[in-house]
Amino acid sequence: MDLFEYQARDIFEKHGVPVLGGVVATTPEEARAGAEKLGGGTVVVKAQVKIGGRGKAGGVKLAHSPEEAAQKAEEILGMDIKGHTVHRVMIAAGAQIAEEYYFSVLLDRAHRNYLAMCSVEGGVEIEELAVERPEALARVAVDPAVGIDAAKAAEIVEAAGFDADVKDKVAAAIQQLWTVFSEEDATLVEVNPLVKTEQGDIIALDGKVTLDANADFRHPDHAELEDSATTDPLEAKAKEHDLNYVKLDGEVGIIGNGAGLVMSTLDVVAYAGEAHGGVKPANFLDIGGGANAQVMAAGLDVILHDEQVKSVFVNVFGGITACDEVAKGIVGALEILGDEASKPLVVRLDGNNVEKGRAILTEANHPLVTLAETMDGGAETAAAKAAATA
Repeated sequence: MDLFEYQARDIFEKHGVPVLGGVVATTPEEARAGAEKLGGGTVVVKAQVKIGGRGKAGGVKLAHSPEEAAQKAEEILGMDIKGHTVHRVMIAAGAQIAEEYYFSVLLDRAHRNYLAMCSVEGGVEIEELAVERPEALARVAVDPAVGIDAAKAAEIVEAAGFDADVKDKVAAAIQQLWTVFSEEDATLVEVNPLVKTEQGDIIALDGKVTLDANADFRHPDHAELEDSATTDPLEAKAKEHDLNYVKLDGEVGIIGNGAGLVMSTLDVVAYAGEAHGGVKPANFLDIGGGANAQVMAAGLDVILHDEQVKSVFVNVFGGITACDEVAKGIVGALEILGDEASKPLVVRLDGNNVEKGRAILTEANHPLVTLAETMDGGAETAAAKAAATA
């Protein structure tokens, strides 16, 4: 789960990372009150969206009074930034910046450890810096069993080339940011910029945090960080049923058991769709290795309520998941949904109890269900049906 900047700021403060005051506002009036709360002086009005490039899009504005803060908030609220509508702004206290740095720590899946990245050149598009001047971005591997202790923090600031007068302060901030990363079970903690003020203080001026949803059971408080106003209702419904679901921009709903099989199904549907006007998969949905009838019913309920979906391809290889249980789930889901189910289903079953599963579907003889012998054949049929009803 990606956090808004104001949420990252609050978590930073919780773990002792030096930050400036910040107030969230959803109206110009709240922005004015927030600026007054911060002293009535210069503040920064910052759009709260989970996307980069806010400044270039006009989503970050300086205000020198509470009245101007209200005016800037009115200009920003409702703005579209790369497809993200601004529903709230953060009124952040101003800072007298002397230097800007960059720091991040993230999960490095390719090397099965963590990676710290740091630069004395912050406040810029770090992706561009990494490509154009890679030597300006230090990359230091972090052992998950050790983390960023004093020695590792010193190694990072040395590799980044910090001046001697700020090394210790930056290293201390890096250790505090590591505490955020480890104790909150994050997969990314990024600060751009991490600044030195004219007074010599090191402050995290902007923050980005991504939390590992697999660790939610250890952090019941993380549920409060979810943005229900902008969460896709289908993804929210899927989460309620513990389904591994990701919405995509296509027309063929996909249900499979096992991430590998589902990914392969996405590929064959996309390939088959090329011959039918560019039809594409509408989602990723893995019902898991031990799915029962209730899980299948919940999955179909989510997919069939996606307005973009024109057909559904259920592709199951029975191992732990028996094909007859899957078939019962399909029949039961269609009974529960009744008239709400109006989209064709193509079902390919194979493996454990496949004959029983096919027999259940054949006996049910539901007008929406078509049986397929192979994965390729099922993908072709599902793509054709989606194109025919588009």
